[in-house]
Amino acid sequence: MPSSVSWCRHQIRFTLVVRISLFSLSLLFILFGCQTAAPTTNGDEPATSGNPIFPGWYADPEAVVFDDEYWIFPTYSADYTDQLHLDAFSSPDLVTWTKHERILDTTIVPWVRQALWAPAAIEKDGQYYLFFAGNDVQRPSRPGWDPDNDINHHGGIGVAVADHPAGPYRDHVGGPLLDTFYHDAQPIDQFVYRDEDGTHYFYYGGWGHCNIGRLNADFTGFLPWDDGQLFHEITPENYVEGPFLFRRKGIYYLMWSEGGWTNATYKVAYGMADSPLGPFPRQGTILEADSTIATGAGHNSAIRVPDTDDWYMVYHRRPIPNEDRDHRVTCIDRIYFNEDGTIRPVKMTFTGVEARPLANDR
Repeated sequence: MPSSVSWCRHQIRFTLVVRISLFSLSLLFILFGCQTAAPTTNGDEPATSGNPIFPGWYADPEAVVFDDEYWIFPTYSADYTDQLHLDAFSSPDLVTWTKHERILDTTIVPWVRQALWAPAAIEKDGQYYLFFAGNDVQRPSRPGWDPDNDINHHGGIGVAVADHPAGPYRDHVGGPLLDTFYHDAQPIDQFVYRDEDGTHYFYYGGWGHCNIGRLNADFTGFLPWDDGQLFHEITPENYVEGPFLFRRKGIYYLMWSEGGWTNATYKVAYGMADSPLGPFPRQGTILEADSTIATGAGHNSAIRVPDTDDWYMVYHRRPIPNEDRDHRVTCIDRIYFNEDGTIRPVKMTFTGVEARPLANDR
């Protein structure tokens, strides 16, 4: 029979093992739990997506439905020198998300040397096109400028193509599709909208200017307007960047981001028009910081459950407390419309949205 001293030693060892194990589990939760976006439940209530909807630092999310799946193509949010690839996420129901790693990186588009960001995806004739910005191109204004030796003065908007939304992708034009400043708009933050007549409109622009153009049939260039210009400026009031267009009940809605993307002033506003060409008079702010949830909410897209009038906003925001410029997460919340077609302010949540399986909604 063990002595009291041996028994006490055994108990001390057992207690230490238990405490160390609990400490290890707590540490793992701290390191990874705050970034986990598993579906959340509350008693007998249905599971929801939770916000953020998937773990990791991701921004500028482009949401789209391809076949019977929801897809989100976000920016991998990191320092420009580390922001060298894109991941994608797919879901059958808006709640459970599957990560598709490195669908595009600088081995596929070697002309991109930094800041691969703000993707936009669209399907055409069975092919999937992924538009993106690369290198945070600046206006070449210095004497003796050499584009081959100046990373910030060579780049713009590129496009890759694949047979499946998750790739493998290949560079569609072998360099930037658009690398020139038109109407002082920085060539970033592109969005492609296919209208009912089959026209593919191309919205883009940073530095407070928004342009519209028309893609040609094979997405290798742009069709000139009747006046010979490739792009027309349609900048609405307070526009900064991040245009996104959708159509509902005959009305075209243009959303855009205002404020500064690095801080709490970032927000989303919108305008309405009876044509994809605008003009889009500013209607109001529909997404902004909430000191009880998150700050810096912006650069959004919108998604509709097919064959319904149910709409969702997919956007990024900065958790509170926020410790880094690039600590942004991707979230989803409902969009509601008033009877006159205007949009109600979107309420940010931690719960996200309930499941909407496409197989049950189509």
